Amino acid sequence: MADAFDLRDWQQEARERYHSRNGGTEQNFLVVATPGAGKTTFALTIAEDLISQGTIEQIVVVAPTAHLRIQWSQASSKRGIQLDHRFVNANGVIGKDFDGVAVTYQAVASEPMLWRKLCSMKRTLVVFDEIHHAGEGDGQKWGPALKQAFEVARRRLLLSGTPFRTDGSAIPFVEYEEGRAVPGYNYDYGMALTDGGVVRPAVFPAMDGESQWRRSGEIAVTSLALADTDEKTVPPALKAALDPNGQWIPSVLREADAALTQARIDTPDAGGLIVAFDQSAARSYAQILQNITGEEPAVAVSDEPEASRIIKGFADSERRWIVAVQMVAEGVDIPRLAVGVYASRIRTQMFFIQVAGRFVRLRGEDDETTARLFIPSIQPLLSYAQDIEKTVDAVLASEEKRVREIQENGDGETEEPLSLFPTFETVGSSQAVHHTTIASGESITPEEMNYAQSVMNRAGSAPRGTTPEYVALILRAVGATTTVPSQNPVVETEKTPLADQKHDVRRLLRRKVGRYAVVANKPHEHIHAELNRHFRDTAKTATLENLLQRVALIDRWLEEQK
Repeated sequence: MADAFDLRDWQQEARERYHSRNGGTEQNFLVVATPGAGKTTFALTIAEDLISQGTIEQIVVVAPTAHLRIQWSQASSKRGIQLDHRFVNANGVIGKDFDGVAVTYQAVASEPMLWRKLCSMKRTLVVFDEIHHAGEGDGQKWGPALKQAFEVARRRLLLSGTPFRTDGSAIPFVEYEEGRAVPGYNYDYGMALTDGGVVRPAVFPAMDGESQWRRSGEIAVTSLALADTDEKTVPPALKAALDPNGQWIPSVLREADAALTQARIDTPDAGGLIVAFDQSAARSYAQILQNITGEEPAVAVSDEPEASRIIKGFADSERRWIVAVQMVAEGVDIPRLAVGVYASRIRTQMFFIQVAGRFVRLRGEDDETTARLFIPSIQPLLSYAQDIEKTVDAVLASEEKRVREIQENGDGETEEPLSLFPTFETVGSSQAVHHTTIASGESITPEEMNYAQSVMNRAGSAPRGTTPEYVALILRAVGATTTVPSQNPVVETEKTPLADQKHDVRRLLRRKVGRYAVVANKPHEHIHAELNRHFRDTAKTATLENLLQRVALIDRWLEEQK
């Protein structure tokens, strides 16, 4: 069996739960884990366990894309498990020198009886990577095909970061209670962020600007931030903003490249990703970036071997930017990504979470990067950014409510890119302006950001990893001014309620404790106990001043660990 000391706490806990369910004979097991948490490592550990126990003889990994087949093959090979990622249905049999295969959902759905036969010949573990894809494609025939192919498998391990489907359809082999997927183990982004040492924090600069389009001969104009007041204006407004011939998207790319330049001061190989809405836009964005940076970006626009090589080449290089359509949105591992631009017209929560997941993968204990994903200032993207740290149960509840509303009202969004809007003709867009920045679920105004930056500039060097967003939230928590100091008297803003201030500082304190727990190799509870002894109080009953002193003490401890 794999060494438990090589596993993260959640992986070991999930492993123990897997082997304890029904005396270790559980046939289906769903693991919901945030991108970057280590689902692949967990699955390969379970595979090793089951092989050593004699429970299984071969492994079939089913993944959404050809690129992910390669990643699974590479990861398993390092563990001594050989998966054939070049297998095609025409082969008919799995090579004797392989422990199994990595295949796509589409390949299985095209010939389910072949896979039923292969799973009947040997005791098989089937690993479904991003199982929520089941049911998609070809008139939603994938789900029934997977059931037909793999119902004879000895074990099935289901992995997902977003265990729901936008169309509300059931996912094969998933247990449901009152219409809600029931995971065998859940470790979402909010939990990982609280633990520390697993994922990075992420902030979302939301960019506003004016969009113009022509409909029935009349010119319509609106800002992105106001478009959410009329759902009929959102699609054409977003389409106009993302048009590479307008001013909005080029100005956002300039802002994003400036943020990447800043990130590369501490992390010289930090990279950026643009998620475009189609191949034509991707190539246009790449040309704009080349004009801005003088460096040709990588472009990966289809799920082909050449695109996989481009992605791997970018991941292993120090190039600044890669532009893609949907294939990089899910599962692709490029840990050096630090800055991104959400330039897709897809407005579903599942896709948004998948894109955000590309930026939160921690590179190691010394990684203090705060991921930065620029988004259009429209709903529901703003809400998704604010909710990114909620537990998956809360996300599922809101998603299920939305699906029910769609079913009752007979309308709603689709997970496919928005239509081409034949009744609208894009006219143009203005340069982008900062509308707000989402950090830790809070909306930070440009004025607060400017003031925080001015405070950082006056203070000189700040601890590595300190961001203007972090400083802005601290200043807000203590009721400080949000006006940049000048020769004029400072005007203070109205202070927030004390309960809200203390809530914000406690949340910051938990994050600091999580970070210190990693660098000092101490359990969270021991650190909190030490703080309680030092201040002769608990965080629950401490005053605001006491809480701020705790944060300052943790900062000092972190400095001493460097």
